[in-house]
Formats: sequence, C-alpha cells, structure tokens
Amino acid sequence: MSLVQRLEMRQGQALVMTPQLLQAIKLLQLSHLDLTAYVDAELERNPLLERAEGETGDERTPGETPSESSVDRQGEEGGDFDGGDFEGGEEPWIATTLTASGADMEGALDTRLDNVFADENPTHAREAASGDMLSLTPAPYGNTGGSFDGQAPDFEATLTSEMSLREHLVAQLDLATRDPADRLIAGFLIDAVDDAGYCRESIDDLAERLGTSLDTVARVLKLVQSFEPAGIAARDLAECLALQLRDRDRFDPAMQALVSRLDLVAKRDFASLRRLCGVDDEDLVDMLAELRRLDPKPGRAFGARAVEVLIPDVFVRAAPDGSWLVELNAEALPRVLVNQSYYARVSRGAQAEGDKAFLSECLQTANWLTRSLEQRARTILKVASEIVRQQDAFFLHGVAHLRPLNLKTVAEAIGMHESTVSRVTSNKSIGTSRGTLEMKYFFTAAIPGAAGTAAHSSEAVRHRIKQLVDGEARSDVLSDDALVQKLRDEGIDIARRTVAKYRESLRIPSSIERRREHFAYAR
Repeated sequence: MSLVQRLEMRQGQALVMTPQLLQAIKLLQLSHLDLTAYVDAELERNPLLERAEGETGDERTPGETPSESSVDRQGEEGGDFDGGDFEGGEEPWIATTLTASGADMEGALDTRLDNVFADENPTHAREAASGDMLSLTPAPYGNTGGSFDGQAPDFEATLTSEMSLREHLVAQLDLATRDPADRLIAGFLIDAVDDAGYCRESIDDLAERLGTSLDTVARVLKLVQSFEPAGIAARDLAECLALQLRDRDRFDPAMQALVSRLDLVAKRDFASLRRLCGVDDEDLVDMLAELRRLDPKPGRAFGARAVEVLIPDVFVRAAPDGSWLVELNAEALPRVLVNQSYYARVSRGAQAEGDKAFLSECLQTANWLTRSLEQRARTILKVASEIVRQQDAFFLHGVAHLRPLNLKTVAEAIGMHESTVSRVTSNKSIGTSRGTLEMKYFFTAAIPGAAGTAAHSSEAVRHRIKQLVDGEARSDVLSDDALVQKLRDEGIDIARRTVAKYRESLRIPSSIERRREHFAYAR
C-alpha cells in the first residue's frame, strides 16, 4: 500500500460558535442581578461604554406638570417668593452686612438674640444678648454638628450595625468567667456555633485539638449553653428544646420523656406518647402546645440576612379591553450606550498599532454588548407574551385553572428552539396580580383526564389535593384512596402513588397521622 498526497474539496455544514454568539447565549440565561454585575464589569473594562442615565429632574417638557418634590424645592429656593416687605426681596438671614445694634437685628428678625439652644457656645450667646454684634467672629466649620473642636462632625460614629451571634456570645463570655483557659475553650466553642445556634463540632475532637480533658470541655460547654438566647450551643434539636424548657423551669420528668422521643411527636403517635409520659390527653395537648412555642433555631435572631425581594423581569397587567399587557421591567434591564464621539476623538490621536487595535476591539465589543442586550430583551418579551397567552385562564381564575405546558409548545409557537426557551425562562420571573412567580412555574406536567377529557396541570392537581385535605371533616379523614376517587369523580385520572407523592411535597401528613391529631384535639 502506497501513501499518496492529494487535494480534495468537500462541502459540509458545521455550527461555528463565535465569541459574540457565546456572549449572547450567556447573557440570555443570566438573571438580572448577574446581568447587572456582568455589565458593571464591562463598563469598567471598556472605555467606550457608558451607562444610559435618565433625564434629570430640572428638565421638563412643555406642559408637563412638575412633581411634588420640584414644587417644594422651588419654594425653598425662592423662585416664587416676592420678597414681602424686604427691600429688593432680600431675606434678612442672607444679608451681607451686620447690624451694629442688637436691638435693630432683634426687630428685623422678630426674635430675641438670647433665644438660643442650650448646647450653643455660651460666649456667643452672652455677646449676642449684650448687643455687641460686631465682636462676633464666624463659627468654625464643624460647629454645626454640636462640636467645638474645630473639626467636622463624625457621622460614622452615629451609625449602628446589627450585632452578630458571635459578638453577642463573646460579650456574655466577658462577664461569665475570667479563667484564661476557660475563655480559650469557650472561644473555640462559640466559633463552632453555626447561624442556627447549634454547636456542630464534636467536643471529643475539640478536647483533643486543645490538649485538655473531655470533662473540662463539657463543663465550659454548659457555661456557654447558659448564655442568651436560651437553647444556644446545643448539639441537636432535643438538647436545644431541653435547654429552653430548663430556662422556663418546665423541664419536668414528663416533658423530659416527651423531648427524648421527638420521633413519636413527628409521627403524631399520641397513644405511645401518653404511655411514655404518663399523662392524659389534656396534659399531652398542653405539652405539645408548649413544645411548639419553643424556637428550634435560636441563633436566627442575630445577624439575619436581609430578605432579598424577587424583582420581576416582566410585568403582566390587565388591559381595559380584557386582554393582557406584557411589558419589560426597566429596572431589571441595564442600559448602556456606545460613546461614538469619544471613540472618534481618541482614535484620531492613536498612532501606535497596538492602540488602534485596542480601540477597534473595544468598539466591536461595545456594539456586540448593546445588540446582545437588545436581543435578550426582545426574546424575553416574546417568550413571556406566549406564556401569558397559553396561561390566560390562570391570570383570570387562579391556580386551579393552570394548564399543562412544556417548552416545546412555546418554542413551536414563537419559532425558536427549545434550548433558547429554556435559557430564557431560567432565573426569570413574572410580576402578576397574584404575586411574582418564576417563569418555570408555568411549565407543568400533564395529568390525563378521565373518560377522554382534557389533561390537567400537575400544579392544579396538587392545589386541588390541598383544598380537599383542608376541607375534610375531623370525623371523616380522607385517605389516599379516597383522594384518588374524589379526583376521578372530578375528571382527573391519577394513580394512588402520584397522590401520595403530591401530598408529601405539600408536607401533608398521612391520613393515619391526621386522624390521630384530630382525635387528640377532640379529646
């Protein structure tokens, strides 16, 4: 066999992922927070990009009604002030010359010069009262803040910060013991306390690492567990509840037995709990009620993170003609502009080839970023409009009328690929009159209908199961089989295991546990 070199031409198709295409795909699946961070990074890197700011408050179109703030500001600046009885409309408090006589100034200002605040400079107050106005010197900068040391007021000293759990425990440790060894061990224990207030680290490992005895670590642990809030530094839920009950002086033998078998409490096995605790039904109900009043996570009251509000990417509201208006949220869309004038001015002075290449790259990147952001906005609006069209019954009547929907249906309706629709609906939300919901919420599986009826949304079926359980009577608790029968009577063909799965996802106990709970409260 011989090796021969030859030149051939072949025609084929291939998908080329250019950097611009990769950028557009990346921007499409980012949330508005990630997108804002990405755009901020590009603004710092690219000198040709600038943020598109809104119009200033001083510029108004003809015939536009000024806002309330502008009206107030206009009055403060004296724009509509006629000057009153003062010559030339000049107010006495902005006059450029001082009156030699204190009596004359008192008459002009309609007040007394000794009418000063108690914390003002007493020397200036006495001089003002005596009428020697010419001897007054201007107060140094910073005296307006109540300080007479000639420096500006320290506004940072007035700021407050929320105390963290560790700081709260360390402050109590300073008052609890002065033993250096105990303070060292307690510091390690406090550092091991998580945000929920539990000490997850093993005291055996801690004693080995510190080179001390297990009894010493256990003793210091009890000291830390005596700190506020009650239940702190517990190693499990049972110990946390026990510490809180001891703090309330309610940890009697019956309650101790109840806390030791929290598994029976979770199963609502009240018969076993009554035998274990040696109490009747009424006492057991009171003990369970007291157990519910305890805090299973005592550390969450300190240093809690601020709740982040979900900002919708699209708003949906009803139109007067009965249709739905879908509009993009301008606050969730960062707007950038390409400064063409700056590019023209800088490019004229660029002489080196490296500088010209850098400017050309920055211009190309800026243009592609603006186009990608515009394309992203159009795609989101197009997908959201189709979702609203498919789920119009939900916006009118609620969850019970949610229809089954998948990505393929939306993709075929708007002429896009399923992967594109999937990227659009990821990390995006829609603001509706029924709350802010993720776009993925409107895509649900289909549950077949009985006797050839239309399919039902799995989310609507889950909502119907919750309604049936909430409306059941205490004497007639619905089992999973009973729920299946009721759903089939309503035209929903569903299996028993599916009902059990939906019930568990809703955190609804089984019929046996619900019957036990109803029986206990009835007694």
